Amino acid sequence: MVRHAAHDDLGRVLSGRSSTPLNRNGEREALRLARHLQQDMIGRIEASPCLRTQQTASIIGGQIGLEVKAVAALDEIDFGEWTGRTFSELADDPLWDAWNSARATAVPPRGEGMAAAVERTVAHLEGKAGADEGTALCVTHGDVIRGVVCHYLGVDLDHIHRFDVDPASVTRLELFPGAARLSYINRAFA
Repeated sequence: MVRHAAHDDLGRVLSGRSSTPLNRNGEREALRLARHLQQDMIGRIEASPCLRTQQTASIIGGQIGLEVKAVAALDEIDFGEWTGRTFSELADDPLWDAWNSARATAVPPRGEGMAAAVERTVAHLEGKAGADEGTALCVTHGDVIRGVVCHYLGVDLDHIHRFDVDPASVTRLELFPGAARLSYINRAFA
């Protein structure tokens, strides 16, 4: 699983499912990442429908010669009414505080809960596990990756902020029938 590369709203705006493009630094990050991923035996590339993930995946796919398939199950969490708001605007919202402290149960206003996002993503990953297409590269979003890691490690979603998933980082999961192994998390390539 790869988190999309950098964009101008990063760390400032809750982009959610908006069509936020990569910035120049993000394009360079994705290209650098592609060079390192060329050594892996990637059989397919799937990405969230969001523009920033599609761009990241396309840069990688262009370097390794694979088309990108948009997969709704890899989409960003639907942050509902919070989409596009700055983090400073959200800071005084008690629902935002609940979202960050009780991620297992809190739901953004008119949005999607973390558990639902994890459920749809895990269902997709497990549906593809064991396919004879080689390693799947899934380009998605930071919280989605953290939620999936929590699921496979048996960590409550309320503890999702105990580790980072940085832009243009790689988290490697090996899925087996009824089991999974986390090889590494948040690996960056300089």
